[in-house]
Formats: sequence, C-alpha cells, structure tokens
Amino acid sequence: MPVIQPPSSGSGEAPKTYSQPSRKGKKAWRKNVDVTEVEKGLVDLNEEIIRGGVIREKDSADLFTVDVKGDSKIPTKFPKHTKKGLKADEIIAQRSSVPAVSMRKRPSSKTTDGLVPAKRQRTDWVSHKELARLKRVADGQHESTVQVQDATYDLWDETPAQQPKKDPTMEFLPEKVEPKVPKSMKQKPLSLLANGKEVPAVQKPTGGYSYNPMYTDYEKRLTEEGMKALETENERIAALEAERLKKEAAARSAAEAEAAEARANLSEWEEDSEWEGFQSGVEDEDAPVVKRPQRKTPAQRNRAKRRKEEERLAKHRAAMKARRAQEQRIKDIAREIEEREQSKALVQQQQQQQQGSDSDDGEIREEKLRRKQIGKFKLPERDLELVLPDELQDSLRLLRPEGNLLKDRYRSMLVRGKVEARRHLPFRKQANRKVTEKWTYKDFVI
Repeated sequence: MPVIQPPSSGSGEAPKTYSQPSRKGKKAWRKNVDVTEVEKGLVDLNEEIIRGGVIREKDSADLFTVDVKGDSKIPTKFPKHTKKGLKADEIIAQRSSVPAVSMRKRPSSKTTDGLVPAKRQRTDWVSHKELARLKRVADGQHESTVQVQDATYDLWDETPAQQPKKDPTMEFLPEKVEPKVPKSMKQKPLSLLANGKEVPAVQKPTGGYSYNPMYTDYEKRLTEEGMKALETENERIAALEAERLKKEAAARSAAEAEAAEARANLSEWEEDSEWEGFQSGVEDEDAPVVKRPQRKTPAQRNRAKRRKEEERLAKHRAAMKARRAQEQRIKDIAREIEEREQSKALVQQQQQQQQGSDSDDGEIREEKLRRKQIGKFKLPERDLELVLPDELQDSLRLLRPEGNLLKDRYRSMLVRGKVEARRHLPFRKQANRKVTEKWTYKDFVI
C-alpha cells in the first residue's frame, strides 16, 4: 500500500520543480507535473455542485427567473423601513444541495482478511486525455454545446410556415401566390350616421313599441309615424305632379315645334308662289312701320357718359355713407355678433348633449344617415313595427308578433359599417356555352 504522508509545511499544493532540468522517461516527468490549474478547476466544480449544480450544464429556465419581489436596493436606500435578520438565521439558511454524509457506522478500511493485495498500477493521476477534456469543459466547450445561429426571420412576427421541399421537376410551374390581407381589415368600421357616432348593436325599444303600451306613449308614436307616412305620401304626390307637368311641357314643346315646322314649310311655299308671280295673301296696309336704328351723334354719346358717371358717383356716395354709419355703430355690431355667436354655441351644445343622451340610452330613434354610403346600394328602410289601434289585443293568446330579428341584426351591421349593403340575385348570370359536334372521321394518324 502507498505510504500516507502528512501535508508538507506551508500550502497543500504538489511540489513544483520549475528549474528541474529535462529528464528522459515517463516516470521522471510525470511525477513532477504541475496540476495546480486542474486542482483549482476541480475545486470550483465541487463548489458549484455544492451550490446546486454546474452552471454551464443547467438550462436557461433554471438560471433565470422573473423578478416579482421588487428592487433589492430598497433596503439600502430605506434602512429604517426594513427589518435586518440575524446572522445566525442567515448561516442556518445556507443549505447545500448535496445530501449530508450518513451517520451510519461503516466497517473500517483498516480491517483486512489477512491477505496481501496484488500490486497494481496506480490510477490516482489524471491522464492526458482526461486533462484535455477538463480543459475544454473549463473553456465552455461541451460535447452537447448548442451552436447559436442568427434568426433568419422576425422573432416578433408570426411563426414562419415551413416551406415544403421543391421538386426539381416542377420548376417550370409558377409559384403559388398567397392572397394578401387588405389594409382595411385593421381599420375601424365607419358608422353610416351623419354625426359619425357609434350605434349600439342592439337598441332598446321605447314604450311605444310594446304590445301592451301606455296610452301616452302609444299616441305619441302613432302620431309620429302618421306624420312620416303623410310626408312620404305628399312627396310621392308631388313627384307624380312634377312628372305630369314635365310630360305636358314636353308635349307642348313638341306641338310648338311641329307648328313652327309647318309655318316654315308654308312660308317656303309662299316665297315660291311669289317668285312665280302669284300672291297668296293680301298685304296689311295698317301694319306698323319698324324704324331702323341709326348711329348716335357725339352729343348723345357724351350725354350717356355723363349719366353713367353720375350714377357711379351716386352709388359711391351711398356706399361711403353706409360705411360711415357702420363705423359709428361698430360697437353695437360687435355686441350683436357676440350675442349671436353665444346663442349659436349654446344651441350647438344643447344639440350635442341631446345627441349624447340619445346615444347613451341606446333607444330606437330616427337616424340621419350620411350622404355618401358604403357600397353601390342604399341602406334598406327599417320595417314599420306599429300595431294599429284596431289590431291591439287584450290577450297574449291573440297576439301576433311583429318584426324580424334577422332583418334587424342585418340592418344594424349595415348601419355600424361592418358589412356593405348587397342585393339579392336569385338567378346568377351563367357563362355562355358553345355546343359543337366532333368530326371523328376527320381524325387520322400518319
């Protein structure tokens, strides 16, 4: 057995012979090799194992955590507001992740069976291969080291789809182009109201829409709908009257054109007859004689110039007089303008408050739509959900429901600008097909 000697005086390091001359033979130089760096690496490795494991072999999830406790510098900045623990508690809290040595009694290594062990080659030194491996591990070169590569795509963008491998035989085919998402998909929908405010998806009906309404609410809504129907009927009658007048004017103008054409033809016939020496009518001797216009004399021109100049001067004097009168009462005008602006602002504020209250309560009210709507087709009119007085029932068994939820939801989406107004096409236009007969007897092969 090897002789166990106490550590040399001083440090516990192996003896170094830096000034030792070169010797030949493995036993000579291997015995005195410098293993200080290896021992230091092993000590650091054991310390890391005691603290919880080798740092280089741990995952990133084990090394990094999300700080949810706050700033650690707060106790140093505000020592009065923090409690300092005892040193004993700090020492006790330091526990190693390596399990403690068992206190169970084990047989002593000095006890032998009386047999002398066979002499074997020592294996307590570090081989060159293991030393090289330890050096690589100390430098951070592990066998399972992941090579870090730069990303070829944006990390914050969507996950790139894995592109299938291209077939070299299909290179002549054009690549499939994916449809692009339009920019309007990320934009907010535009409301069709004239004021531009948002409309609730489901509006609350007022008391007049009830099947068993109060008399005042029902009378008010019946009067409003009646006035709207009356205005619509008056507009229709006015449109019919305008169309009738237009047709009458067109007929009158056509008749006048025909009469003028007939007179033109008649005058041509009279000229021809006069040219031939025949008089078809008798001249009117009492017809007034039209006096031809003559050139003005210089005196008349000067008189007209003086009259125009006097009129211009009179207009200028009147304008200056009105301006001086306005300058004299400019304070009164400024006060009137200010009062007018204040009244206008007050009316506008009241209208905004009324519109805000109307939009807040979400009740069904008359909508004033914008002039330019979305799409080619106009917004469909809302159905008239009104029960006439003779249709009111006093029993729920005789009740006939009004309205259509599907139509209401569709119109609500149109008003909110979610979709465009479309027109139902029951019969879509089909492509024209040409039917031909195949001449099989003309097919021949050389």
